[in-house]
Amino acid sequence: MKAVVFEQSGGPEVLRLAEVPAPTPGEHELLIDVHATALNRADLLQRRGLYPPPPGASALLGLECSGVVVQVGPGVTRAAVGDRVMALLAGGGYAERVVVHEGIALPVPERLSLEDAAAVPEAFLTASEALLVEAELRAGQSVLVTAAGSGVGSAAIQIAKLRGAFVIGSASAPKLSAVRALGADLALDREREDFVEALRAATSGRGVDAIVDFVGGSALPRHQSCLAERGRLVAIGLLGGATGALDLGRLLMKRQQVRGLVMRTRSTLEKLELVERFRRELLPAVADGRLAPRLDQIFPLSAVVAAHERMEQNQSLGKIVLRVKE
Repeated sequence: MKAVVFEQSGGPEVLRLAEVPAPTPGEHELLIDVHATALNRADLLQRRGLYPPPPGASALLGLECSGVVVQVGPGVTRAAVGDRVMALLAGGGYAERVVVHEGIALPVPERLSLEDAAAVPEAFLTASEALLVEAELRAGQSVLVTAAGSGVGSAAIQIAKLRGAFVIGSASAPKLSAVRALGADLALDREREDFVEALRAATSGRGVDAIVDFVGGSALPRHQSCLAERGRLVAIGLLGGATGALDLGRLLMKRQQVRGLVMRTRSTLEKLELVERFRRELLPAVADGRLAPRLDQIFPLSAVVAAHERMEQNQSLGKIVLRVKE
């Protein structure tokens, strides 16, 4: 089968298409004929040699996919050959075929194309875990979603609004209109000097109950200042570095919490649980259109270099998708 490979770490130019052995499904696994996959920041880090795959995972790039089941392994009961599915992966999505545990695959709603479906698993599962599990977001609370124009950010805005939250999205100035269109109650330019004051004014001076933070270290002092009493900051990205100043005095006095979230290195059991929770609580909203993936641009797999360049230049608004099967 064809897959994207790279022999040495580096920029997008190291990526190329090559023939590699196709996987075979084991017990409770599905073999998926991949129609599309989507880019994630983790792919860029792995390509640079900064984010190796977890033990036992495919060394190929790609943390999500959509496609059609072409073979099932022993013991499979939740899917059949011919089913359209989308799946969270630990690796292997940039290829014509991939295997995944049946419980980690989700049915593709009829209203979605397979290109649309490829943009769902990583973005919506990450956003749902960040908001509903780690941030414990409830109706009537407020949340700041950073990098709100990204795939996960756009999913987080929609999920938070669906749950009845007041949503503030931060992004670069050219993306603010799109952030508002996604449903954010307020869109803030991340470069505003009065960012904290504007956010606090929008929340009657108390700050937000939760923050979904893609930035990390460089924005940590500012984001902590935006947190209300008993506020929760969920770190899911490190675009601004891995270290930053945390005011422990404020943390104690306001009983704030800082939590971390990663998806790729979780055990199969944990992934089964989070996928089942999404299937039960949010997949119906994807099926009826209340939640919808935001696609930026679709590239053929052969144009993977251009796709990576677009993400590295921070040009994308929503998910960049690779069409694997024409």
